[in-house]
Amino acid sequence: MNTKYIFVTGGVVSGLGKGITAASLGRLLKNRGYKVTIQKFDPYLNVDPGTMSPYEHGEVFVTDDGAETDLDLGHYERFIDENLTRNSSVTMGKVYSNVIEKERRGDYLGKTVQVIPHVTNEIKEKIYSFDNTDTDIVITEVGGTIGDIEGISIIEAIRQVGLEKNPEDVLYVHVTLLPYISGSNEIKSKPTQHSVKELQSLGIKPDILVCRSEIEIPDNVREKLALFCNVRKTSVIQNLTADCLYAVPLMLEKEGLGREVCNHLKLDNYVPDNEEWDKMIQKIRNTKKEDRVKIAIVGKYVRLEDSYISVIESLNHAGFENNVNVDIELIDSETITQDTTEKKLKGLNGIIVPGGFGNRGIEGKIETIKYARENNIPFLGICLGMQMAVVEFARNVLGIKDANSAEFSETTKNPVIHIMENQKNVEKKGGTMRLGSYPCILKPGSIASRVYNAEKIDERHRHRYEYNNDYKERLENAGLICSGTSPDGNLVEIVEIEKNHPYFIASQFHPELKSRPNRPAPLFVGLVEAAKKNKEKN
Repeated sequence: MNTKYIFVTGGVVSGLGKGITAASLGRLLKNRGYKVTIQKFDPYLNVDPGTMSPYEHGEVFVTDDGAETDLDLGHYERFIDENLTRNSSVTMGKVYSNVIEKERRGDYLGKTVQVIPHVTNEIKEKIYSFDNTDTDIVITEVGGTIGDIEGISIIEAIRQVGLEKNPEDVLYVHVTLLPYISGSNEIKSKPTQHSVKELQSLGIKPDILVCRSEIEIPDNVREKLALFCNVRKTSVIQNLTADCLYAVPLMLEKEGLGREVCNHLKLDNYVPDNEEWDKMIQKIRNTKKEDRVKIAIVGKYVRLEDSYISVIESLNHAGFENNVNVDIELIDSETITQDTTEKKLKGLNGIIVPGGFGNRGIEGKIETIKYARENNIPFLGICLGMQMAVVEFARNVLGIKDANSAEFSETTKNPVIHIMENQKNVEKKGGTMRLGSYPCILKPGSIASRVYNAEKIDERHRHRYEYNNDYKERLENAGLICSGTSPDGNLVEIVEIEKNHPYFIASQFHPELKSRPNRPAPLFVGLVEAAKKNKEKN
């Protein structure tokens, strides 16, 4: 079978859920037995999102091979349950950087370097990178909205793919908005018509329209869209807001998206096996509304929920596993002080202190961890949250009052978190950062080994600073156990309190990056389980 290419574009407004649509379609095709991969083209000129503020683009999602990518790759992985790579994340910054590098090397043999063909060829090279692999179908989401000046060259490149490949091997899906005007009780099709007209003016005829709507789309509106947008009526797919994010694939299946894609691409495996996914959704929906736990994420980027989207989804996955609904509260760590902890944190069944960079809100995170430790509230620290758990324990249990991370204090005499000397000159996947998947050996009998039910794990990292082994013996003697380390024992990956606390554990890695709705991250499952017991006890 020839490799098939599906391109997902968006129109009218941003934030319509192109990523969820692409991910859902990936799941529907995987359930038909096809090997699917998904990639994202972002039109911005940053080389990757790694240097961007979380308020600009949400969280930075890290792949096994250490690529810092758009958060949509997290949705892709959670839906299709495949580990993606740096090939799945392409920005125009990366494209232009490669083109200029080739020009400097003389690869273009003195030619005038232009958007067409040099930039578009670079884009197509990324699309075709999955040729001659075991991938059957490549789904490519184009970031931004049709008409954005930054994305024109991407649209031109995917237009060319349609000419270079067989017609039955290329499919264009356009995700658009049908606004509802309550005053006239009407769904308006004109914005979608204009969006499709814009797409057609750039040389692309969409094959399928996925229409976001708050209410059912009347038959006459479907007919109007089909007529004016030059698509078949059966290819106008309704996409309502679902009661559960992971129910979207089944909703789109019911609407006929899988059928239309199979027809166009001439795919033989017409009938999907959605049984396991359907069972998962039924389990989620059967959770009793009154069975709930309240867990706070105490972080510094809480003004934008997408900054912690993988943490939030991992909590939901852990809730599914524990048959409980998780009410998530985002709390700004800058508002946490010694005087406000009781007011802000009382009544919680669990607390997460997530990752981050920079010293803003750090003292609030330390106060939060102290409150969780002293009040027996189930606690999970992630990356910076783990480092601050070490700082808090050193300050308040060992009595080292100036204990700190070298990231935040150059003058502290007790850097319990630092950059290891033997790591400074080691080449890492991320240059100055430890990025991507690394192995971790778990201590037998620890909380970590219990929740993972394993001796060795592999988890993804994104950090510069490490646990300072000079303080390891003192911290362990006082009760903060190192229960996960690198295979050589030099790098501490997990710390925990084993005695006199229901659940206190923190990891240097980001467990949320590998969590799936059908395979939740063990550290989150343990947290929600402990939170559930904590609530029942109180």
